This record gives sequence, C-alpha cells and structure tokens, in this order.
Amino acid sequence: MRQPKKTRRAIGIRGQLMWFLCFICLLLLGLFWFLSTQLLEPLYIKHIQRQLTTEAEWIVSEMDNAIANGDTLSYWAFGGVKVTDDQFFNQLSNKLYENNTLSSFCVDISDSTLRTIKKFENLTFCNLHETALPDPEDEDVKYYTARTIRQYCRQTGGFVQTLDPPTPSGSKQLVVGRMTADGAYTVLVTTSLMHVSEAGEVMSTVLPLAAALIFAFSMSAAWLFSEWFTKPLRQLSGAARQVAQGDYAVHVETNRSDELGTLAQDFNHMAQEVQHAAQMQRDLLANVSHDLRTPLTLIKGYAETVRDITGDDKVHRDEQMNIIVDEADRLTALVSSVMELSKVTSGAEKCERVHFDMGQLCDEVSERYEALCAQNGWELRLEIPDEELPVYADPNMMQRALHNLLGNAMHHIGEDGLFFLRAFRCDEGIRVEVADHGPGIAAEDLPYIFDRYYRSRSDAGKQGTGLGLSITKAIFQQHGFRFGVQSTLGQGTTFWFIMTEDDGKKSS
Repeated sequence: MRQPKKTRRAIGIRGQLMWFLCFICLLLLGLFWFLSTQLLEPLYIKHIQRQLTTEAEWIVSEMDNAIANGDTLSYWAFGGVKVTDDQFFNQLSNKLYENNTLSSFCVDISDSTLRTIKKFENLTFCNLHETALPDPEDEDVKYYTARTIRQYCRQTGGFVQTLDPPTPSGSKQLVVGRMTADGAYTVLVTTSLMHVSEAGEVMSTVLPLAAALIFAFSMSAAWLFSEWFTKPLRQLSGAARQVAQGDYAVHVETNRSDELGTLAQDFNHMAQEVQHAAQMQRDLLANVSHDLRTPLTLIKGYAETVRDITGDDKVHRDEQMNIIVDEADRLTALVSSVMELSKVTSGAEKCERVHFDMGQLCDEVSERYEALCAQNGWELRLEIPDEELPVYADPNMMQRALHNLLGNAMHHIGEDGLFFLRAFRCDEGIRVEVADHGPGIAAEDLPYIFDRYYRSRSDAGKQGTGLGLSITKAIFQQHGFRFGVQSTLGQGTTFWFIMTEDDGKKSS
C-alpha cells in the first residue's frame, strides 16, 4: 500500500530571520578577515610609500632650489676629502625634524661618485648605513647594498623598491629613490616594514577569538531580536485562529508604531468589521425570518380557513383570499429585496455606465407616482432646471435608487402630503435630493439609517422590507458616488447623492 508522503515542516519567520542574520554575520566576519589579513599589509605599504615619496621629492626640491641659488652642497677639499655644506644640511635637518617626518625614516644623500655626503638616521637598524653588509659578490644580496641602490637610482632616475630579507635587519624595508634635476645628487628615503608584518600576525592571532565572540554575541542578539520581531506576528496568528473559530471580539494589543503596528491595527479594524457584519447578518436573518414567518402563518391560516370553513361562503372566502394574496405579495417583495441586495452588494450585478440626462430620468420616474399621489391626496414636486444634467452612470440602477428613496419618503410623508425630487448642478457634479416634511430622524439614528434592516422614526408596524436604503447605499458605493442624509425632528428628512458628469471625473 502506498504510504502518504510526509510533509516537511517549513521554517518559520523566526528561523528564516535567524538564518539570515547568521549569514550576514558570517559574511561580515569573512569580509573583515579578508580586509585584515589580505589587504591590510598592501594598503599600509601603499600609504607608507606615499609618505616616503612625498619626503624624497620635498628633499630633492629643497636641494634643487639651493643649487639654483648657486649654493655648493659638496666639494673636494685638499687631500681628497669630501666636504659638505653644513649650513644647508643643518637647515634641511631642522625642517625635517620640525615637520616630524623622520620619526621612523632614514635618509641617504649621495653624489655622482655614489659616496654618501649626508645621512639622517632615525631607525633602530638601517640597511643602507649598516657596516656589516652582506658579501657584495653574492648575487642574491648585493642588490640590497647602499651603493647598488644608489647606482640603480641613477640609472632609472627614481624608483620605489621593497627590500626583502636577507638583509642585515632581517625585516622588509621600503626604499624610495629620487635624483636632483641636474643629476648630481641621489636621495634615498627608507623605512622598516617590520611593524606591518607584526600587525598582520597579531590580527591573524586575535581574529579567530574575536570572530567567535562576535558570532556568539550576534546570535544571542539575533535570537532576542527575532523573539521581539515575531511576537506581534504570533499574536496576529493566534487572533486569526480565534476569528476562524467564530470569536469576532478578539483584539490584538500592540504598542508598535511601525508596519507591524499598522498591521495589528488593520487586523483589529477587520475583526470589528467582521463582527459588525456577522451581527448584521444575524439581525438580518432574524428579521427576515420573523417577516417570513408572519405572512407564511397568515397564508397557511387563511388557506386552512377557506378549506375547512368558508369555502362555500363567497364573501368571506374572497376576503380571506385577498389577505392571502396580499401576504403572498409581501412575501414576494421581501424575497426580491433580499435577492436584490445580495446581487448588488456581492458585485454579481455590474453597473453598466452610460451618458444620459439625469433631469429626464427624474421626470420619467416622477410620472409613475402621479396616479398613486392622486389616489392618496399627495403631491410629488419635481424641481429640475431647464438645461440638461449630463451624468455617467447606470440608468437602471439610478432609477431603482430613486424609487427606493421616493418609496421611503412616502412611508414618512408629512401632514401636508408633500415630498420632493430635486436635481441641480453643484461644484462636484449633479446633486439629487429626495425630501419630505415627515417626522424626521433622531440624530442617534442617522449613522445607521443605511444599514440593512434598520428601522427608525417609530417604523414599527409600517409596511416595507427595511432593505430599500441598504440597496440604495450599495448602488451608490458601486458607482463611487458621495451620499448622505440630513434630518431635523418634526421638520423632515432629505436624502442626497452627488453624481459625476462624465467618466473622467469622480466626486470625492
């Protein structure tokens, strides 16, 4: 028998966050190791090279200026002794020490004979001036002798060279050579690279321990951070399960002001809306069930009466049959309203927008109420301008909305028997109003007047499904129209909505 596959448990957000932070930590440690062990020495040597080159070129510049001024930097005295201009070199030495540039440098100045005429030593051990030099005949080391370096500088006109062991000091040294403009003198500036190698060795020794400590600290911090970061998500997950189980009163506490805090606020708002919708659904079912039960009970009762008692009595039978017909009509109207509300709110019935004249539509709708008004002694006053009122909407839905609003006005018509249908231009588009002089709506009822099956103004006992305004609200929302209601107790109520004039504009 084939065994079902075992599903692998996916890594949670906290695990993913830990893996990501671990990867970033290792990447940074690897980058730091590479910079410390592989790039530290080359970069530091390049920095020292710039310093040596600057000093060598500055010394050559000072010597060129002195030669241009006619100063004699060195000459052969009686007896074949080389004599230097102590005044110039003393001044040069003072400038070097004042600039603090010779803290770890050594300078060698020689003439065309490759003999040193002046040297400034500020190193513990200088290869250029060490007396115990290697055998000059040894091809492996004679390149590192001072005379050979001076000769190489004269041949090239200037160079930068790293002196690798074997040298007398046993450590690397960096030498920069430059010549004066007239080619009479050679300047060599050198420094030891021993400290660079030592620094690299120290870093290689300390880095593993430092990396281990940094990694341990980073992982601890990442664990605490992931706990803090995912806590709101776990709360939201638990709250979502409660909502799935039917507990719509759940509330997620959060003090965060970031995206997670916004998500928690949106979840709380969603839960409130779901709770409100569920309550409205329960109320709708309860009210519809009640209204369905009443006509069904009457229909059944009068049908049994006709069957058992008044079947042969035409007068009573007709009276009872008329009641049955009226209750069946009421039941049909209720079912139709529920179905219509369901189609509009669910989006099953799409609005087909076209351009038409709203004034003409209002005129056509008002004509359908002439007979009813004449029968009951009412008057529907139509107030529209002579000009066209172009709008962009679904005319069938707008007609349905007007019938709902006018039907609501007739149910609450005042003693004067007047109700109004107005349409006129405003800054936002075309404003349509349906008003009556009825008893008005209490201020506490106004926010809920468009809710499903909500009744106000002492509507108990009045005919109607209680869904007309809810259907009207859904129509306006589907079009994106602004709408509302204004009412004063004892003076009347005005329902209004604002339509767009074309498909390029939308009211705010």
